[in-house]
Amino acid sequence: MFGCIENGDSIAKLRQPLIFLLADLKVDCGRDSVTLRWGVAQSQMDTSLLRLGGCYPSSISAGEAMFQVELSDCNFRRLVTGDTLMYMNELTYMSGPKAQLKSFSHPVVCAYERPADWAPRIFDPVFHTYGQGDLVFHMELMKDDFSGPHLSREYPLGSFIHISAAVEQMVHQPLLLLLEECVATTTPELQSEGPVHPIITKGCLVASKTSNSKFEPRQKASEIRLSLQAFKFAVGKEVYIHCNLLAWDPSGLDTSKKACHYVKGHGWVLIDDPYHSTLCGCCDSSCESRMTRGIASGQHGITKNAGLIGPLVVTDNYRPED
Repeated sequence: MFGCIENGDSIAKLRQPLIFLLADLKVDCGRDSVTLRWGVAQSQMDTSLLRLGGCYPSSISAGEAMFQVELSDCNFRRLVTGDTLMYMNELTYMSGPKAQLKSFSHPVVCAYERPADWAPRIFDPVFHTYGQGDLVFHMELMKDDFSGPHLSREYPLGSFIHISAAVEQMVHQPLLLLLEECVATTTPELQSEGPVHPIITKGCLVASKTSNSKFEPRQKASEIRLSLQAFKFAVGKEVYIHCNLLAWDPSGLDTSKKACHYVKGHGWVLIDDPYHSTLCGCCDSSCESRMTRGIASGQHGITKNAGLIGPLVVTDNYRPED
């Protein structure tokens, strides 16, 4: 669905809000952001399952979901043709296997008149190695609301270990951050002879199959958040979490480059594009592999970095979580 292009000379005037109305869908394209409302008459629809690109609803109520997002987020794709500048995305709904309302996808497009002085930003392309020195990786333990670092290193069994990973990008083409592999060990050295507990394998949060662990909604493409339920691994001993962080082309997701978690009643869900959760189909079978350390770059400009968190201690003070 396309908006009419406003006439005028200034960028501010060119980007006056555009209103789209189609059945239960209303999209307001602002200067640099989008507000989308989806209202439904079908009582069986769970509006919390709607996604706009890689973003979750900003708010939900009975029969309605609202998104308030920036055009620079949620995996909006930009296309310039002639005098038109378009931002394109998809509103998707992922229903359960027995739900009456089936999964669907609907295009969302904001169109503007291209300013006369507009030119694309110059980035080092993702399919070359240029600019990889400008990628800086971070991984740390966070508070429950991810508002800052978590200072305590003790977690009662059943509580949640909140982890945030991010990549800073200076002049590189915008990239999507993924947690490719994560394991827990009892030593800071991954190659030791001690026990290894798998957490994420080939982008699949395998811990979510047997616990309430999950990926949190993305705040931005360059950051990924994980809520890991404290597990029965080396209770009372020091535990280290090793992860391979992967910066990747946002449009290049496939069965080996993804972020999937298991949702009870729905199966494996691709957090960045739930409508294409078929990419998670191998999570129960052929995606398994053993993590290796190091930094590697392939022909598509993959950038990996080994991240380490710890030591932390899981205590046996059981705290059941719903």
